[in-house]
Amino acid sequence: MAQAEVEAKLADRADVALQRARRAALLRSGGALVALLVVVVIVDYLTHGDFLTAGNITNVLRQITYNTILAVGQTFVIITAGIDLSVGSLVALAGVVCALFANAVPLHGDLLLVATLVIALALGAFAGFVNAVPVVKLGLPPFITTLAMMQIARGFAYIFSSGRPVALSDNAGNAFANTGIGYVLSGLLAPLRLPGIPIAVIWMAIVVVVFAVLLSRTRFGRYVYAIGGNEEAARLAGVSVGLVKTAVYMISGALAAVGGMLLMARFSSGSPQTGTGFELNAIAAVVVGGTSLMGGRGTVVGTFFGALLIGVLNNVMNLIGIESYTQQIVLGVVIVTAVIIDELRKRYLAARR
Repeated sequence: MAQAEVEAKLADRADVALQRARRAALLRSGGALVALLVVVVIVDYLTHGDFLTAGNITNVLRQITYNTILAVGQTFVIITAGIDLSVGSLVALAGVVCALFANAVPLHGDLLLVATLVIALALGAFAGFVNAVPVVKLGLPPFITTLAMMQIARGFAYIFSSGRPVALSDNAGNAFANTGIGYVLSGLLAPLRLPGIPIAVIWMAIVVVVFAVLLSRTRFGRYVYAIGGNEEAARLAGVSVGLVKTAVYMISGALAAVGGMLLMARFSSGSPQTGTGFELNAIAAVVVGGTSLMGGRGTVVGTFFGALLIGVLNNVMNLIGIESYTQQIVLGVVIVTAVIIDELRKRYLAARR
């Protein structure tokens, strides 16, 4: 058989496998959506209709914005069978650095916003690069390298801020006010007694859409899945494993920095204490959204539903008066349940083969 025919058959098999993976991901996302709708109906019943109000839904979306953005970056890392524990500290560092930068430069309005965003992306991407180098070059566990970065970034945040929140100046505050607490479509949604769609939610939607396409519809995304499924096989197939793994950590760091900038805009200050525990919330959203901690499987859309489900649970527990300590127990149970379901699913599929 000619080499061209062999390559064509291999390409056809790869296309079939990719289509099956996409169908499976679509089914998982559809299942997550159905489960979420069932939870929403039950929650609305338990809260006597207080949950499904326009104002409360807007609040839920605003509350999940920052966790979703961090979780999207975490999704790429976990699909490659890695982990990034530094994102919470990078939120704090980015918020402090962005506040200091915005106060120091003689820019105004949207120009200041864009310049600060560039600084945030550069800072986060650099931190992600530093996270990746020991993993790629020395084969160190990502748990250790990102744990070290978690401590380093938090320490720098305290040093740069002298241990205190860095408040925005009047000029910087005006430039970021709309991004932090502003709304769009206010006039159109006024009949529904809504102030509009929070601009931060628009940022979240853009991040989800862009990175969902990057992961599911590009060659880079296929390489990410291939590395998570079997890193050695991906290397033998010609995938630049080191480059792809470096890129996913840079994506995670950059998105954490964007989350830090948005929080800085919302509160008009950058605080070194911001982001504590955010890495655990992001990982929880990824796991609940169906991404395997073993790598090779997961979607950005599933992560969004995971973050939304956690946000709904937190919101309903607040509505029915469950105190915060019990809420932490419930979240832990949800995470363990999601991991158990994923493991049982893998065993079931393995038994059928």
